[in-house]
Amino acid sequence: MLCSDQGATLCVFAKPDQTMLRRALILDADGYAAPIFSPDGRYLAIRGNAYENSLEIFEFPSLHRVVAMILGEPSPGYPYPDEWLEHKESWSRHNIAFGAPGKLWVGTPDGTLVEVDIDSQQAVEHNLLAGSRVTALCATGAGNLVVATAAGELALATAFARAQLDPALVQAFLDSTVEVVKDGDPWETLDLTDGTQSWTPGDRATVTDTTDADPTWLQLTAAINNARGQS
Repeated sequence: MLCSDQGATLCVFAKPDQTMLRRALILDADGYAAPIFSPDGRYLAIRGNAYENSLEIFEFPSLHRVVAMILGEPSPGYPYPDEWLEHKESWSRHNIAFGAPGKLWVGTPDGTLVEVDIDSQQAVEHNLLAGSRVTALCATGAGNLVVATAAGELALATAFARAQLDPALVQAFLDSTVEVVKDGDPWETLDLTDGTQSWTPGDRATVTDTTDADPTWLQLTAAINNARGQS
């Protein structure tokens, strides 16, 4: 589940009965697409955000970030040039799908498919439907990639062996956290990580110094803490 506030987006995990868990991902900015899990449960991929076409992949259950990239050109900053905005909008928000174990596929505006090997950090381009923008990409339960393009094409692009979900990964995540207390603001009780750093509620309450390189939400947290200290 995703929820946004104060320059950040939380990716919150819950049990089947909707009980929230304390360990959560925090993403800078907002406007992210729904996260997708790899079939074997080893990885979680998230496309966003509202300001540029980011792609982040996290290991599960560690939530360690293993891939962070920008699809297309990075944001040039506001005000945005019309040419950059047009190129940004040419990237579909539904253009990623997990294939064989350890592989993520990405559809591009020129119609090619990019196969990313997560472990080796290498990518291979496939000109299967080159020439028309990929508008959607998904994987079927039978182990095929389904590609939709702006030209109205719908094709089965490739076949692969799908791995089965390892229940031990889910249990390891459950063992690493606890349920959220129902009373109070969840933002004040969650244990957060961005995939490289982690913060408990107590950690966030003491943040007062940040730099321009820090995520927006952390800079806002420091500003709020400083304002509270001066009041």
